[in-house]
Amino acid sequence: MLNTVRVKICGIKSLEIARAAVDAGADALGFVFAKSRRQISPSKAQKIIMELPPFVSRVGVFVDTVPREVQEIVNYCGLDTIQLHGEAQPDFYRGIRCSIIKSFQVKGEASVRAALNCSADAYLFDTYKNGLAGGTGEVFDWDVLKIVNFQKPVILSGGLNADNVAQAIKTVKPYAVDVSSGVETNGVKDIEKIKAFITKAKGVLIK
Repeated sequence: MLNTVRVKICGIKSLEIARAAVDAGADALGFVFAKSRRQISPSKAQKIIMELPPFVSRVGVFVDTVPREVQEIVNYCGLDTIQLHGEAQPDFYRGIRCSIIKSFQVKGEASVRAALNCSADAYLFDTYKNGLAGGTGEVFDWDVLKIVNFQKPVILSGGLNADNVAQAIKTVKPYAVDVSSGVETNGVKDIEKIKAFITKAKGVLIK
């Protein structure tokens, strides 16, 4: 059976962009609660999330945030999923009733195989860059993900844009793709780029 890949637009900071992404076909929206130029406050995120239609996944992005604080934000904002970056391990967050994505920065085969010992519900693979927990805007060698037979969903991130996402999907055949900087212009989300990215991503059929 052929399927289309799921698409997450990350770094949402306004209702306008959230609505545009959903209208374009986004399956999930990411809200960054860690320190970043894309960081959003829980109160602002909650206001946006309250206006979203059903069946759109609300994902909170955290970097080594203590479980108690994550739980508070999950409850306050109504998140479906948490995405963990940094050293945080899913086992410490199992008391939180939502799905858990664990991010891995790809430096080679060993960093990819590390996911096999992780208890997350899905794995996100991003480009390694010293000093950054994510959002590098740079691609890595997608072929490295083909050496492991993952038993859980794989989310591909790192330097994706409308020009390369179709090839990335054909190479990796991921469950989902995750984009932030690749749909921005001068650091700001660009509605036309979001539309183009989703159109290209959804245009690829995979088994």
